Amino acid sequence: MTNNEMESLVKLDPALLAILACPEDKGPLWFIETEGLLYNPRLQRTYPVIDGIPVMLKDESSAVGDAEHQRLQGIISAQGLNPTFNA
Repeated sequence: MTNNEMESLVKLDPALLAILACPEDKGPLWFIETEGLLYNPRLQRTYPVIDGIPVMLKDESSAVGDAEHQRLQGIISAQGLNPTFNA
């Protein structure tokens, strides 16, 4: 990862991450910092993080297809990411 890529990573406060839940199913999310989004693999839905602020509105979220779901699951697995909380 280059310095420019590292500088462009979105950061979220760990205390905020610990309480974030999906607005649809109220379950945990995975913060994929390199993608700048929160991901709900159960619903295959992403929530953007813009300027360090999670946009937790259903209307602003995006559904992902199976190929993108597999890609995001691969990132979660490869990076050893943990959910925002344990349900």
